Amino acid sequence: GGGGRPPGPDPALEPYVQTRIFKIIVIGDSNVGKTCLTFRFCGGTFPGKTEATIGVDFREKTVEIEGERIKVQVWDTAGQERFRKSMVEHYYRNVHAVVFVYDVTKMSSFTNLKTWIEECNGHAVPPLVPRVLVGNKCDLKDLIQVPSSLALKFADAHNMLLFETSAKDPQESQNVDAIFMCLVCRLKAQRSLPCRDTEGWPAQPQPHSRRLDEASGKGSCPC
Repeated sequence: GGGGRPPGPDPALEPYVQTRIFKIIVIGDSNVGKTCLTFRFCGGTFPGKTEATIGVDFREKTVEIEGERIKVQVWDTAGQERFRKSMVEHYYRNVHAVVFVYDVTKMSSFTNLKTWIEECNGHAVPPLVPRVLVGNKCDLKDLIQVPSSLALKFADAHNMLLFETSAKDPQESQNVDAIFMCLVCRLKAQRSLPCRDTEGWPAQPQPHSRRLDEASGKGSCPC
């Protein structure tokens, strides 16, 4: 009998079929808050009890930008060396963006960024892959060891945006969102522009994109 659905694709499903996936990896020393950052972005909450990540974990969040649904996969790596060695090749494969995280209260986690960048470059991550620098735990104001000026200088030297945030402080959750949304905006723009410069960035430079917003002390998004 009648009443059946006409043949052809269901229009309601079309946005899902066309959803692009961007893989963003989070890198840094153990205990800098990588897992908490991914929780805050993907789940909106701070985990009450965190255990060391074993191997590789990833969380997903679907966002909508200019009418397009984009699935963001945030990969969180194990800090322990014995787990990383077997997983590291898979971790860096087909990555779209990289987030380097340090703890603003621990200078060693900042100085170790050089090693993490070398590892990233050693796995042939192309220069056009956007990278951002995140100083976490900025709610611990009395314990800060890494001044913003030093972090800004490092970020500029490596062509990265800088964000200072706290994955633990609920009031900072918007800033955590801004880190990942900024990357997604940039990735979306990269993949829609036919002409890019040699570094892979959009042809029109964003002169203020790597500065902290002076009024709020937060990362400014170029989008």
